Parts: sequence; structure tokens; C-alpha cells
Amino acid sequence: MNKKFFSYVIPSVLAFALSGVYTIVDGFFVGQSLGDTGIAAITIGYPVSALIGAIGTGIGLSGAIRFTILNAQGEDTKRQECFSGTALLMLLTSIVLTGLLFFPAEPIMRLLGARGEILKLSAEYARVIALGAVFQLLATGFVPFIRNMGGASFAMTAMILGFATNIFLDYEFVWLLSWGMEGAALATIIGQAVTMVAAIAYFIVKRVRARLPAFKKLADLWKNVLRVAVSPFGLTFSPIVTMLLMNRFLLLYGDECAVAVYGCIGYIISIIYLLLQGVGDGSQPLISNYYGEKDADAVKKTLGLTYKTAAVVTVICMVGVFLARSHVGVLFGASADTNAGVVRYLPYFLVPLLFLAYVRITTSYFYATEKTILSYILVYAEPVCTLLMLLILPPMLELTGVWLAVPTAQTITFVTALAAKRKTDATASKNRA
Repeated sequence: MNKKFFSYVIPSVLAFALSGVYTIVDGFFVGQSLGDTGIAAITIGYPVSALIGAIGTGIGLSGAIRFTILNAQGEDTKRQECFSGTALLMLLTSIVLTGLLFFPAEPIMRLLGARGEILKLSAEYARVIALGAVFQLLATGFVPFIRNMGGASFAMTAMILGFATNIFLDYEFVWLLSWGMEGAALATIIGQAVTMVAAIAYFIVKRVRARLPAFKKLADLWKNVLRVAVSPFGLTFSPIVTMLLMNRFLLLYGDECAVAVYGCIGYIISIIYLLLQGVGDGSQPLISNYYGEKDADAVKKTLGLTYKTAAVVTVICMVGVFLARSHVGVLFGASADTNAGVVRYLPYFLVPLLFLAYVRITTSYFYATEKTILSYILVYAEPVCTLLMLLILPPMLELTGVWLAVPTAQTITFVTALAAKRKTDATASKNRA
């Protein structure tokens, strides 16, 4: 079991890490070219890209979970219909997103707190990302299917190809051609297009058949996929909701420098979040398969190994980032004041990471076994608690209260996750008895 577990989890962790490094690469090149203003602009504009990616991950992973359960139950025709129907849903969703995000890009950025030069730069970034929504959504949505078809290593390879393309084009567009924010966004969507093409090639080689169900069955499939998708979408996007809230309150109680500080911290912490999601989603194909086979003992053993792996990854990241904290701002071309802020406030976000690891793995387990209500609660508890803390703490502690809001919210969410997991364990034990 250990060998099989890590053959899924290691490629998944690397793939999610690469998806996070996309943003860091953009932030690095833009920060080195445009300084604190560029960092603040891409921090405010990034949620558009993150929203598209989170929707792709949510729909794709939800469809892949159903695909795996149907495969474990020997439902070959339904499995093919699940893949084809989910792919069509992703394509249609990407078209809608392009229309919803491209035209109102500037008002959206203004709503997120951008003003002046930051507004102009962030809107430029958002428009280009919106135009490439189809590439990003299909790339992120196809990867879970590849992983659940036994192609975890290929999924990682496809991500590496896209990542390498992004780095090369960021260098060309942002540094050599001086295209600024638009160049960074263009590099990102072309990199995602490369990953999408690699995924399609995989399906062709594996002879994955396109087989759409009848309209009524297709509507039922979409309903079920979207119902489960709310959880992985939220798990992927909830850090971005936190970022949006933090940006607004940092601008309210601080200044542009505070947003730049949080931008640098957010880039690093988001990679740790994605590593943990990689552990959880890497174990998902096994957990969903054992769940479909009704093998409760195998589900329990796999989940235990997932918790242990997540804890090890978290501790390594906490120590490594803490020791390197003085270099984080420098990496993004931040000013001396911004870098000093990163050194001061980054530990606030490292302290609750073990709590966060438990929450993320528990959430992945809940949606992998179709416990949708519990997964909803855990996914959205953190942003809701963050908002509450931002409303309560800053009036008393001013800017310090803003920085303390996220760690406090994550601690509350951990307590909620612990209670939910104990309740499900007690129910499972009672049913077996």
C-alpha cells in the first residue's frame, strides 16, 4: 500500500507545487521589472487567474472522483459518459468565464481595492488571463482525470512542460520585450495551453472514448459534478478569498507597502497550501476507489498515511521558509521596507500550518468519499472566520489585528475539522457494530 500510495501522491504534490510556482514566476519577473507597484498589482489581479484555475480543478476533480467510483464498480459505459460530459461542462464554463471577466476587468479590479497605476496594471493582467480561460480551465480540469486514470507521473510531466514554457516566455515577454503585466499574463496562458495539449495527447494515446449521455442523463451528471465540485473549488480558491479580504483591510488600515508585504508572503504560503492539497488529492484516487469497493479498512489506512505525509511536508516547509524568510522579499524585487515587513509578519502565517494541514486532508477525504455537506463546512469555514476576525480584531489592534486575523481563523477551522472528523468516525464505528 505504501508503494502504491506514494506513486500517486509524489507526482500529485509536484504537480500542485508547479501550479503554485506559476504565480511566483510571474511575481518574480514583474517585481524585478516594476518593483512594489508591480507586486501589489499582480497580487490584486491574480485572483482572476486563481478563480479560473479553481473552477477547473473543482469541476475536473469532481468528475474524476465520480469516474473512479464508477470504474471501481465496473460501470464502463457510465465511466465514459462521465468523462465526456465533464469535459463538455468545462469547455462551456470557460467560454462563459471569458465573457464575465474580460469586459468588466477594470471595475472588478477597482472592487478589489486597486487604484491609480495599480488599477491600470492589474486590469491589463486580468484581461489577458480572461482571454485564455479555456486553456487554463481545461489544463487544470484534465489533470485530475489523468491522475485517476493511473497517469500521475504523466500529469506531473504535463505540468512541467507548461511551467517551463511559462518561465521561458516570462523572460522573453517581461524582461526582453518589456511587455510588463500583459507579458506575464500571456506567458501564463500559453504555458497552460501547453499543459492542455499534453493532456489531450494523453487521452488520444490511451484511446479514451468520447461518449456523451442523453440530455437528461447529461443534466443529472452536471448536477452531481457541480454539487461535489463546490468543495475542491472552495479548497483551491479559499486562500484567494482570504487574499482578497486581506488586501482590502491592509489598504484600509495600512498602505500599498502592506499589500506588497502580504503579496510576497502569499506567494510563498500559497505553495505550501498547494503542496498539502497535492497530498490530499494525490490520495483521492485510492480513497475513492476503496470507497467504491466498500473497503473501509483500506480507506482508513490510506487516510492515516495521508495525514502523516502531510505533517512531514508541513514541518519541512515551516522550517525551510522560516530560515529563508529574510530572502523572500528580495526574491520578488521588493524594497527594503517591504522585505523587513515580510521578515516580521511571515511567522504569523507559519505557526498555524499544522492545523491547516489537518483541515485540508480532512476536507479532501470528505469529498473523496462524497461527504459533501461536511466538506462544504470545512472549505468555507476559513474564509468566513477570516472575515469575522477582520471585522473584530483590527478595530482593537489596528494593523496588527489584520495580520492576526488569518492565524486565528485557521485555528478555529482546525477545531471545527477535528469535531467533524470525530463525528464521522463515531458514526462509522456505530454502523460497523
